[in-house]
Amino acid sequence: MDWQGWFTVALTVAVLATLITIPRLTTDLVLMGALLLLSITGILKPDEALSGFANTGLMTVAAMFIVAAAIRASGGVDLVVERVLGRPTGPRGALVRLMLPVVGLSAFLNNTPVVATMIPAVSQWARRIKVPSSALMIPLSYASILGGTITLIGTSTNLVVNGQYQVLTGKPGFALFDIAPIGLIVALAGTLFVVFAAPKLLKVRRSPDQTFADTRSFTFEVAVARDGPLVGKTIQQAGLRHLERIYLAEIERDGSVITAVAPEEMLRGGDRLVFVGETEAIVDVLRINGLVAAVGSQPALERNVPERRLVEAVVAEHCEVVGHTIRDGRFRDRYGAVVLAVARNGEHIRGRLSSIILEPGDLLLLEARPAVVGRLKQSRDFLLMNVLEHELPDHSHALISWAILGAIIALATTGLMSMLNAALLGVAAMLATRCIGVNEARRSLDLPVLVTIAASFALGNALEKTGAAEYLGNGIVAAAGNDAWLLLALTYLSVMVLTELITNNAAAMLMLPVVLAITEAAGLNDVPYVMAVMMAASASFATPIGYQCNLMVYGPGGYRFSDFLRIGVPMNLLMALVTIAAIPFIWPLQQ
Repeated sequence: MDWQGWFTVALTVAVLATLITIPRLTTDLVLMGALLLLSITGILKPDEALSGFANTGLMTVAAMFIVAAAIRASGGVDLVVERVLGRPTGPRGALVRLMLPVVGLSAFLNNTPVVATMIPAVSQWARRIKVPSSALMIPLSYASILGGTITLIGTSTNLVVNGQYQVLTGKPGFALFDIAPIGLIVALAGTLFVVFAAPKLLKVRRSPDQTFADTRSFTFEVAVARDGPLVGKTIQQAGLRHLERIYLAEIERDGSVITAVAPEEMLRGGDRLVFVGETEAIVDVLRINGLVAAVGSQPALERNVPERRLVEAVVAEHCEVVGHTIRDGRFRDRYGAVVLAVARNGEHIRGRLSSIILEPGDLLLLEARPAVVGRLKQSRDFLLMNVLEHELPDHSHALISWAILGAIIALATTGLMSMLNAALLGVAAMLATRCIGVNEARRSLDLPVLVTIAASFALGNALEKTGAAEYLGNGIVAAAGNDAWLLLALTYLSVMVLTELITNNAAAMLMLPVVLAITEAAGLNDVPYVMAVMMAASASFATPIGYQCNLMVYGPGGYRFSDFLRIGVPMNLLMALVTIAAIPFIWPLQQ
């Protein structure tokens, strides 16, 4: 192997080490850096380095993002939820009613919008049937992951692995349901495990709606004296900006509410000022000449007013304010919303709110104007936006959106169209029937995921082109002694471990060229090994950071990291055992 091969191997190791040890560097940024190095060193020609951006698998993923968003926006998922959850007889009955429809939905829809739609619905359902949210949120995430293994479109990983497989081998790739035989077995085994083991392994945690239920524990109100010295002064002039332990969240004036109060806002006599933070600081505030205790009426945050929405949001890994305090991150200026409270590991964080350093998975209680909420929902900085005031979904296009998805599946399954063309036609139909608007369709494209996928193609191509994949494959084959089953087990376990440490798409794309080199060197049938890559890339159950759906339920379930280890490690081991044992009975390992 020449210097180009060794450079590619070293670069691959460096990429993995960076992604594992420096989580603040996002996957798309790291892989784009690797793409740049491969291009400027001449290892890949510019068209080879950028080939991932034109791959049919990537374009199909983008189209299915829009299709899934359209079904969610049209109320299609809500319609299913309303008709299937019902009133179970106990915790296990609740798990069955929850997991079966989610597995089915996630087999054909990207699991992120499915989970995002289900979380608020499951929270309300849990309260109604008197089951803790912590008993249902991890099962919800696991069900979406299991469902994604059943079809080629169930998860973006399956699509991009299929696209890269076609590029590297020149073969036609896989059909929509080719992965279903092993996917159904794994989904059934995983569902049974969760239904019977989750009630024993998952501890009851305090749900976030209980954590934030008593607004008096983190807010207090004072009033501006009608003839006091503060009347006519701005917030800045009154000294109500940059207070030590608290900050001003809103002003109630003449029956209306002013949220995200600007420093230039002029105070009037009788204004009720709502402060957030350490409630003990009310003594310090009342020492300000011109402020008096507010008496009478229901606390402002417990009253529904048209000018304000209360929203729960889960912080994403790539959120711009992660690693910064709320004040240093300029949260209010950046998002137009006020942070009222923060919960982490199921516990409300007390103390100085402005000094809390935000972490991925934190659950925020936000206050914002209705117009701002719409923008927040589309922000990539938050995995979930749950408006606490009940919103009635619009189901007028729900059946149309499901019919379009059915047509996509039928066209792809019968071979009348390729998966890409069927998906693109589905997007056109969703737009034409107004199941989704053009702007919302644009916002549904998860750019960091798409860039990650496209850039990972470059590293995979370099491993194959330089002979590095063949070199590594020959070494692994020699170490395994040409044992086909052992090679299958090593394939699965390697991808599974990488998936827990980096993103599933990156793990699959880095391992696929090596796996194909292994099968070629050992003279094995590559299909079962590629299927093992697809299955293992979705086997992320042990940590909240390995799979986005796990991080989405982390805050709403009130979980701690140990909760995922307790149920996720045995889940990972079971999925590995079932997959490695079942694949040889479905596809022969030998050619």
